[in-house]
Amino acid sequence: MALLQISEPGMSTAPHEHRLAAGIDLGTTNSLVAAVRSGEASTLADEKGEHLLPSVVRYLPDGRVVVGSEAKAVEVTDLNNTISSAKRLLGRGIDDIKTLAGRLPYEFADSDSQVPKIHTVAGDISAIEVSAEILKTLKARAENTLGGDLKGVVITVPAYFDDAQRQATKDAARLADLTVYRLLNEPTAAAVAYGLDQDEDFDEKIIAVYDLGGGTFDISILRLNRGVFEVLATGGDSALGGDDFDHIIAEWILQQQGEHASNDPQKLREVLVEARRVKEALSLSDTVNVSINDWSDTFTAEQFAELAEPLVKKTLFACRRALRDADIDKDEVMDVVMVGGSTRMPIIRERVGEFFARPPLVDIDPDKVVAVGAAIQADLLAGNKPDTEMLLLDVIPLSLGLETYGGLVEKVIARNTTIPITRAQEFTTFKDSQNAMTIHVLQGERETVEENRSLAKFTLRDIPPMVAGAARIKVTFQVDADGLLNVTAEEETTGAKSSIEVKPSYGLSDTEIETMITDSMVNAKADMEARKLREQQVEADRTIEALDSAMQSDADTLLSDDERNVLLKAREALVLAKESANTDSIKDAIKAMETAAEFYVARRMDGNIRTAMAGQNIDKFKE
Repeated sequence: MALLQISEPGMSTAPHEHRLAAGIDLGTTNSLVAAVRSGEASTLADEKGEHLLPSVVRYLPDGRVVVGSEAKAVEVTDLNNTISSAKRLLGRGIDDIKTLAGRLPYEFADSDSQVPKIHTVAGDISAIEVSAEILKTLKARAENTLGGDLKGVVITVPAYFDDAQRQATKDAARLADLTVYRLLNEPTAAAVAYGLDQDEDFDEKIIAVYDLGGGTFDISILRLNRGVFEVLATGGDSALGGDDFDHIIAEWILQQQGEHASNDPQKLREVLVEARRVKEALSLSDTVNVSINDWSDTFTAEQFAELAEPLVKKTLFACRRALRDADIDKDEVMDVVMVGGSTRMPIIRERVGEFFARPPLVDIDPDKVVAVGAAIQADLLAGNKPDTEMLLLDVIPLSLGLETYGGLVEKVIARNTTIPITRAQEFTTFKDSQNAMTIHVLQGERETVEENRSLAKFTLRDIPPMVAGAARIKVTFQVDADGLLNVTAEEETTGAKSSIEVKPSYGLSDTEIETMITDSMVNAKADMEARKLREQQVEADRTIEALDSAMQSDADTLLSDDERNVLLKAREALVLAKESANTDSIKDAIKAMETAAEFYVARRMDGNIRTAMAGQNIDKFKE
């Protein structure tokens, strides 16, 4: 009799079969692909020996698409058809790009869709399609180098990418015909690459990963313990990166030329290209000559440091917040890993070293470290190292919850919860005979609906008619290893079920991610007061609803006119108290209402007992 071997998805079914897998760093400025060969993870080069693939895509009239250095070489001369920094647009909506549009030299097409598209000779192109072309090029490079078809890949994303941005990344991979084993947070990938968990001198260590790429900034605090990578907290800014440092130099250049801004996209692209060259040159020299057409000047590292200080402070503020979220002091951090090409800037290394009071680790090329870590993880998920013990535990950046009656938010999964995670909570109906419930999924840290971000809505139907509060609605939130959310609602007595996979078509705006957490801290006291008020108003509604329902049912038979008037006056007082928006007044009015209705409640209970006992033989209830 033959035995069938059962294996995990992606795992090799043949004991000695090596499955080809790769790690991909899909970057704002440059992208890379890496793989494990002969036990060593390394980035893969193209036929010219270049490891970095510029994240630039050019669309030609004949339908051809050019990716990488060849496209980058003409980004100034073929402005409208050459797209760079597409990662900044992934998962963003039409409204979100308005804050970026003036800094992006593209012509955005009019569209009914929430997904912004750039007008080119090849048609209107989305950031997802641009990213797919980059992924196709990296896939071809890997398969040519490794000599076979890729079975799967791990693609890295900034830790602060929200659901929309992560989903857009997976959509781009699907367009590129890639099987994604997992989306891996870039800081976690860097920790894997450095092998910091292999330090035998420590059973446990805390590290910080400072990741400043071309378009995004992440700071992650990780605990490493015997192969377990646990992200304690994460923070950053999905719209802050090396591009912003280019822009401050570009603005300086324009000011020196007597311009405070340029409405000419061609001029803006030329200035940005020169600004990037100057920034990179300052990593090797204290003074650099700047030249645009017939104009030239010198630019110093000291000038750059002064201009860049506000941006550097933003990253350090995020570091401070992440440490607070992780409940970690700076002196507990044993290593600081630098990731991203922008960390080559001397001012960044200097200020980060000062902040953590220790020199940061820069041994591995900061451009390659993320791809190398992704390759190691891809090799494990492909089943090529079944005996290796490594567990990656990432966290969600913002709390997830749902709307309850009165516009309040009930958090189901708190931010910085380790993923993957499944968490359920029971809710109930507010009105008698309620047969449906709208589930409104929200993301954020505030106490009321209007202060948080709406992710999705769906309706649970076929709830059996019951009195208010009797139904049991179990709502389950499931966040997978990629940080994507699935929400299910089920009425437990009948099994009626409804669910939704949260795939928003647009992402958070530039400032939302950064400000949502800060706002929750700044407004914590006011939010709690607002929540108490809303809760009392909801309780008032519930009390009024219960009285109205009861009086409609049996007031004519159980109440005299005087008693009815007493209850109606108490009801009117409660309505006025609710409208006063004073928490204590509402609470007092509810108590007064309950006191006034005590005799009525007692009569109804007696009546219900008599109805239930009618026709029954009392002897059968005796022991």
